[in-house]
Amino acid sequence: MKTTEVARAIEKHLPLADRLFKELEAKTKDGVGITRHGYGPNENVAYELFQQTGRSLGLEVTNDAAGNLYLTLPGKKRDGTAVMIGSHMDSVPHGGNFDGAAGIVGGIVAAATIRETGLTPDHDITVMGIRCEESPWFGIAFVGSKLALGLLPIGEIDTLKRSDTGRTLAQHMADIGLDPNALRKQKAPHLAAKRLKGYLELHIEQGPLLINRGIPIGIATGIRGYVRWPEARCIGRYDHASAVPRSYRSDAVLAVTELLHGLDRLWSEKDAANADEGAVFTVGKMFTDPTLSAMSKVPGEVSFTLNCGSTATSTLDDFRRYVYGTAKTISEQRRVSFDLKREVNNNPTVMDPGLRQKVAGAAKAFGIPSIDMATVGHDASIFTQAGVPSTVILMRNDKGSHNPDEEMEMSDFALGTQVLAWTLADMK
Repeated sequence: MKTTEVARAIEKHLPLADRLFKELEAKTKDGVGITRHGYGPNENVAYELFQQTGRSLGLEVTNDAAGNLYLTLPGKKRDGTAVMIGSHMDSVPHGGNFDGAAGIVGGIVAAATIRETGLTPDHDITVMGIRCEESPWFGIAFVGSKLALGLLPIGEIDTLKRSDTGRTLAQHMADIGLDPNALRKQKAPHLAAKRLKGYLELHIEQGPLLINRGIPIGIATGIRGYVRWPEARCIGRYDHASAVPRSYRSDAVLAVTELLHGLDRLWSEKDAANADEGAVFTVGKMFTDPTLSAMSKVPGEVSFTLNCGSTATSTLDDFRRYVYGTAKTISEQRRVSFDLKREVNNNPTVMDPGLRQKVAGAAKAFGIPSIDMATVGHDASIFTQAGVPSTVILMRNDKGSHNPDEEMEMSDFALGTQVLAWTLADMK
């Protein structure tokens, strides 16, 4: 197989890719951006579209009890071993069109390209369309891949509730025609890690590094882990804003603000010392109760979220210690109480050096500039934790991600898919 053959085959399939992206966008627009609910109707739109496309291209189509989709190009050895590629079908609320979807479309194009060049891979190549990777839906990320690999306790399908409906994961599975009992009765995970030769995920970069540096491809060295508090509250006391002196107040807004300012200072100190370039800290939500709060009242309660990320476990531990310790101190000084509720965490993961080397070799074969870089949470981290060699191929995109303005040029998609197809052909 020659690079020119691969480039021509991918160019031939770009109109198909463009049509898939446009159809996805048209069918899952929400008036602001793109919303494909985890285990919801718009995620099913993506499922049906990719399923039909895989079938039309002659790929073997199957699914699992968790509703994940599998499109397989048969290899020489039909012994149950496979190279997995893919990404997620859902999106964040009011997000962009390419987050997740680009990896599935790219996987389909790469599989079709390999077959068109006349190469029969040593092992099956399976494109996986993964359910519910995004955390806003059920408060945890990677639901579909965790269920497929047996890394989510089955009992949680009856306890995890979707944020927009209050209904359980099991109920939402039933709503879209899945059978939760099939998962409950499952004796082994659908995917056996020891049968997988590797997992490759093509994904848009969701930050500014590639676009600002003028480099089309990033090769993930590691995936940030995180420690999160998705349902935190600070409880103070509602009082008259003009009548109560400072020393008598239990102001929940000022208490939370002090905690966040301290976290920002800790993050800044790590940046200044070059202690951890992968450290990030975000407050995604922060609000008072609109039915009880008023301009003339001392705020008695604040709800908020905390999301601390890093490729270093030690940094996550620093963030965790600071949150619990500082919340206790502020509670005593400001006469409030913090109810942080549940903590959600995921360990940082290191991408497989052998796969990274293959990806770098593929980029070099096509003369495509690339850099090594850390990336954010992807399903590749779950495959890594299950023991599957994994890495992520990042494509530059403008205007960031998790927003309606997310943008990816089809020319950059073609470059990323070239690298993916060549890497797949090199898998033995």
